[in-house]
Amino acid sequence: MSIQVYGIPNCGTCKKAFTWLEQHGVAYEFINTKETPPTQALIQAWVEVLGSKPMRNTSGQSYRALGSERDNWTDAQWVDAFTQDAMLLKRPLFVKDGTAVLVGFRDKDEVIRQKLGL
Repeated sequence: MSIQVYGIPNCGTCKKAFTWLEQHGVAYEFINTKETPPTQALIQAWVEVLGSKPMRNTSGQSYRALGSERDNWTDAQWVDAFTQDAMLLKRPLFVKDGTAVLVGFRDKDEVIRQKLGL
């Protein structure tokens, strides 16, 4: 089993996720999206599985800077936006065995376990 966690190191939600993973003995690889932004193909695959709406970091400055036209964007337009600015992606984003399985970290323990296949 291979789990990658995409995010940024100083993100509070990412830190909570790292602590949870370590407490549960889950090995993971952290990918810093500031240093290594995900490719458009990768983002496209994530959107196909999760949808663009749950992947939006609506509390960030990048999101607010987009203006109200973002409310009518298609998934393809969101893929382009996520590709151009990884800060628009909600964090953390979990990929298991090559497939996006979870974005954000607010679910109950049992839901997180299920999505991560633990």
